[in-house]
Amino acid sequence: MERLQALEAWAARQLGQESVDIAPASADASFRRYFRVTAKGRDYIVMDAPPAHEDCGPFIAVARLFGDAGVHVPEVLAQDLNQGFLLLTDLGHTTYLSALNEGTARELYLAANDALIRIQLASGPGVLPDYDRALLTRELMLFPEWYVTRHLGVTMKDDQKAILDTVFERLLANNLAQPQVYVHRDWHSRNLMVSDPNPGILDFQDAVYGPITYDLASIYRDAYVQWDEEQQLDWVIRYWEKARAARLPVRQDFGDFWRDFEWMGAQRHLKVLGIFARLYHRDGKDGYLKDMPLVMHYLRSVCGRYDELKPLLLLLDSLQDRQPQVGYTF
Repeated sequence: MERLQALEAWAARQLGQESVDIAPASADASFRRYFRVTAKGRDYIVMDAPPAHEDCGPFIAVARLFGDAGVHVPEVLAQDLNQGFLLLTDLGHTTYLSALNEGTARELYLAANDALIRIQLASGPGVLPDYDRALLTRELMLFPEWYVTRHLGVTMKDDQKAILDTVFERLLANNLAQPQVYVHRDWHSRNLMVSDPNPGILDFQDAVYGPITYDLASIYRDAYVQWDEEQQLDWVIRYWEKARAARLPVRQDFGDFWRDFEWMGAQRHLKVLGIFARLYHRDGKDGYLKDMPLVMHYLRSVCGRYDELKPLLLLLDSLQDRQPQVGYTF
């Protein structure tokens, strides 16, 4: 309460008011909180990022970087890094997730593709942290630590660990061989806003320089909304065609690009399962448990499609006490 009062007083000073109306806008999976404040008939967003846990510097830097690339991000109107407070322009109330339906999806997703291409065209090495082997590996290790050990309560045997290590190496080899661009890293329906221009882009402070398919896997294999694979394929092809025309370094063969997309998605889904489990077991946030089955569905589907990843599918069966499903084609 004391911190909220300090935040409210700070926002009022920045806006030249004695007081402001303040209400929760959203919270994310970190220690950051967002509040909507109203002054002079206009809405603003105030970010509360406790310095002991969060650093506002990357948010400010990436907001400038992506804004210069020509996409719609919040403008930083005022900052107090010692307290961890930012005053931002408001991108509105409507997330992609709340607006998506059969009638709106095409327009919204193609706008997201266009914005992603603009960000990627601005890419250059040495500006953002590298999405390197060490970082990709740390993310993968969230799966055995938090999902398998803590969530499933399973202690893996040596042969199971060996299977996981082998598949991890195969995923990493693919991920690291992909062309490198700026990666938002959480490019999905909860972080894209219906706005003018569309989309408004949030939660970009963890952006890195890494595999070109990562953000596509985030949005089209979204943990919070599911589309059938034929529709995913259509949107990814449309991205790939525009990216090629813009001379982005995508694979020349779409089959190779789709494989990269799927394998990148597998890395992300392993990470997400670990993060969702950690949010529950360490942080007491149970809201993500309901999203785990969809993430596992994506992971299992990809592992079943590629011989190199099938050992992971069998491992998942054994960890979850499931029998392999035998399918027949005629």
